[in-house]
Amino acid sequence: MPRTSFEICGETIAPGTRATLSLPLPSQSSYTPLSMPVHVVHGKKDGPVVFISAAIHGDEINGIEVIRRVLHIKAISRLRGTLICVPIVNVYGFFNHTRYLPDGRDLNRSFPGSKSGSLAARVAKIFASEIVDKCSYGIDLHTGSNHRINLPHIRANLENPECARLAKAFGAPVAIDANLRDGSLRQYAMEKGLSMLLYEAGEGLRFDNLSIRAGVRGITNVLRALEMIPNRKTAEKSGASKSADKPQVIETRSSQWVRAPQAGLMRIEVPLGSRVEPNQIVGRIADSIGENETLVESPVTGIIIGRNNLPVVNEGDALFHIALFDDSNDVKKAIDNFQDLHIEGLDPNDYPDSHVI
Repeated sequence: MPRTSFEICGETIAPGTRATLSLPLPSQSSYTPLSMPVHVVHGKKDGPVVFISAAIHGDEINGIEVIRRVLHIKAISRLRGTLICVPIVNVYGFFNHTRYLPDGRDLNRSFPGSKSGSLAARVAKIFASEIVDKCSYGIDLHTGSNHRINLPHIRANLENPECARLAKAFGAPVAIDANLRDGSLRQYAMEKGLSMLLYEAGEGLRFDNLSIRAGVRGITNVLRALEMIPNRKTAEKSGASKSADKPQVIETRSSQWVRAPQAGLMRIEVPLGSRVEPNQIVGRIADSIGENETLVESPVTGIIIGRNNLPVVNEGDALFHIALFDDSNDVKKAIDNFQDLHIEGLDPNDYPDSHVI
């Protein structure tokens, strides 16, 4: 029996076709019409419906490039199911190079939204009803905020077996069983019964090639795990994947921030992804003429998954985000393996042109 067409944003997408649509958004005082870009790939054969979203915070642009590259993957032409890609959810923030909406609200704290609420509530309602409610899986792409950079990692409900399976398939070195935030897209997705991953990597308003490559590879891994695209030809021929194609994923249930004990200028002592021990020096803060230096020490054993990039800090600023592990040596090995894998690049058989990578 032939597959039916897919209805979205008031448009009908025939099986085996793809389309770029515009989802109208609330207008502003400039009278300039705004819309949310949506790209839909509706496969010829049945399969899951998955959304991939980016820039729910307008300054988090890494995910925009990840989605562009995913849409160029050759295997997408043989997609089973339906893929809905939304590269810029917060169009307002993207135009203004800011995390937030013009009303100062965080879109990722505004779900499920409301047709008659604030601007943030209205945008959240549009995205929820037009995109999320049509899907059974989702991947939301993020970066660090406010001049912070994140090591590539996954946040998900790891108590959910399907989320845990897909987090492992994604292949980021660290997966955090992160608490749900009120009004977040991930909370809304869980309440709707979706299995959703949140990918954190890189810094706002910057492209980070390793984070982008890892995001593309991770999404293709998830689509393969859902049997939406074929497995790699190399794996089919050999009957097994190379060990390098199976990155180790270490799970953790907790993380914590190390905050500035005083104001001043900070010098970073350890790179992102470093293994740290209690009382290890991770930074030094001194005043503008180099006096009154204070050491910043790690209070725990773990791996640095996030870091403040601004040298100028105020007392209490979040400086280092540490994921807690009993055996951080295993995590360090997983991170080294991950970096080697993505420095080598992605499988060229997946791409029509080398410049896409």
